[in-house]
Amino acid sequence: MSPEHPAGDLEPVRDPSAAPGPAEPVTITVCPDGPLLVRGGYELLDGDDRPIDPGRATVALCRCGASSIKPFCDGSHKRARFRAR
Repeated sequence: MSPEHPAGDLEPVRDPSAAPGPAEPVTITVCPDGPLLVRGGYELLDGDDRPIDPGRATVALCRCGASSIKPFCDGSHKRARFRAR
């Protein structure tokens, strides 16, 4: 285990001082009945256009609305039996 790879985490911890690179493509993967996985040179902003530090290179964004750590997914979609239409 290292600071770059916390236990059970396969993604490196994102350096908050590092700006996303324009050559780094952004991909968004829709998980069936689950979150959106965002990878690449993205920037998350809140409703007032303030940056949100994701803390990692890949994030899972909540789609079900039940997460206690919005905008991030905490797995609540399973308990809520969320189904995408």
